[in-house]
Amino acid sequence: MACGAALAALTAVPAQAHGPQSRTPHWEAKDSGAPEVRFRGLSAVSRDTAWLAGTGGTVVRTTDGGASWRNVSPPGAAELQFRDIEAFDARRAVVLAIGEGEASRVYRTDDGGATWTESFRNTDARAFYDCMTFFDRRHGLAMSDPVDGRFRILSTSDGGRSWEVVPSAGMPAAQEGEAGF
Repeated sequence: MACGAALAALTAVPAQAHGPQSRTPHWEAKDSGAPEVRFRGLSAVSRDTAWLAGTGGTVVRTTDGGASWRNVSPPGAAELQFRDIEAFDARRAVVLAIGEGEASRVYRTDDGGATWTESFRNTDARAFYDCMTFFDRRHGLAMSDPVDGRFRILSTSDGGRSWEVVPSAGMPAAQEGEAGF
């Protein structure tokens, strides 16, 4: 079972939920609603809210600490493989699809996954975006495997609404066969 799927399927239950005599935390299996999905991305926002992203263009979200999960996947994304998700709260999240060329995409939601906007689609067949991170609600980076011997980096300063390829000048050369995951 993939790490993300294990996290989606299991939710820690606080010891106090079992009475004053029990102080041992335990795990309870929970249904993510997507048993065939391999989850690769997890963004835990708070004790109550977490987002998961995975294969088949799937995004699920909980707002009740994992007691239930809701499928909030972008429409038309079933052929995509989501590997990374960064969420800011229960309403706002950015998800990265991986793959060669146009399979690498970024989507953003501001309404808990009710609607999604594609904010980046890779047009370079040589690039394969692997991961992303945000430093705050506005500033983030996404990384591709090397193109022309250097890792390719995307940058956003508006919370993932738009992305720009960072110039590779000054970036050290990738080692032979080096790539990301």
